[in-house]
Amino acid sequence: MTSALPGTPFHARTAPLVEGQTWRRWAGYVVASSYELHHDREYHAIRSSAALFDVSPLYKYHVRGRDAVRLLDRVVTRDISRAAAGQVLYTPWCDGQGKVLDDGTVAILSPELIRMTSADPGYRWLAANARGLSVEIEDASDSVAALALQGPNARTILEQAAGVALGTLRFFRLTTALVRGVPVTVTRTGYTGDLGYEIWMDAAHALSVWDALIAAGSDYGITPAGMLALDVARIEAGLLLLDVDYVSARKALIESQKSSPLELGLEWAVSFEKPAFVGRQTLVAEREHPAEWKFVGVEVDWESLESLYQDVGLAPRLPTTAWRTSVPLYERGTEQQVGYATSGCWSPLLKRYLTLAHLEAPYAEPGRTLEMEITVEHRRQRAVSRVSALPFFNPERKRA
Repeated sequence: MTSALPGTPFHARTAPLVEGQTWRRWAGYVVASSYELHHDREYHAIRSSAALFDVSPLYKYHVRGRDAVRLLDRVVTRDISRAAAGQVLYTPWCDGQGKVLDDGTVAILSPELIRMTSADPGYRWLAANARGLSVEIEDASDSVAALALQGPNARTILEQAAGVALGTLRFFRLTTALVRGVPVTVTRTGYTGDLGYEIWMDAAHALSVWDALIAAGSDYGITPAGMLALDVARIEAGLLLLDVDYVSARKALIESQKSSPLELGLEWAVSFEKPAFVGRQTLVAEREHPAEWKFVGVEVDWESLESLYQDVGLAPRLPTTAWRTSVPLYERGTEQQVGYATSGCWSPLLKRYLTLAHLEAPYAEPGRTLEMEITVEHRRQRAVSRVSALPFFNPERKRA
């Protein structure tokens, strides 16, 4: 294929697999939406065998030096000073008013080397906060390739490819290994809410690692998977997506578009005991008062949805892919809008119609009945919906 955008370091392997040429842009690269003509088999591989995702377009930054921990502690909401080498932390980071700019992971590779990943470019933000500190910041986005191996067979496949035992590698921890002689960092992380690992390597040796994983997984159902399958899995797992489920404070046009970590259900990821970090003062004050908004799951009632279609003589029509748009939510039986869904999908595994949503706090308790706007045969209708705690899907194997 020809494109104005480059492929990732795995493009020589992924490009021949994309049957429908369903490419999409991601951070300056092209990646596959799906490899087959429909993403169903790729999705089921996540939950029943193992799916292999190319996640190289993530922005990646290496922070080196004696003040590497101090810089990350200054920028993100988690307490990096308490993290040991070999630990990975998921974290948001905020502007001075405590509104979320982005979220990602911080991997402590050594006491003086940290890798930070993000969805949006973050070099200038790190550099601006590094004044007075003894650190070097390297944009490793192009030089480091990354794969996510996710699913119940992920550990077995990776152990065979790397020749090491991974049963003791805990959730959100990392280790090093060799895959066909290529040094890799393995993190017990992922974006599917399932057992999974992410493998990080020098981009120059990416193809060798891909080949080794495919060979090791041939008897275990390994399946290259694209973004459409990943989108369904991350909704089941209740995981946020920048520019879909929340707006970066850097991009927001009006104040009401911004969200704090507390409004996004991320209070657990804010280390209030830290003496200082960007946005701390505002977040401490916000914690003293109940959040006005909450980020929750909302499940559409099947019988209600079916009834709306039966009224016009149709069988229910479900989305074939996860959707990303704003859909109003109402207090049941009234015209009062109390929130909005931001993304949703039909879950093939759970057999439920799931959405992620922002709700006004009084309406966000699990089990509360609401109504979600549904368009049926060109007319706006409302389907009964119920608030659900997140995640929708949380298998024991994810952390075991």
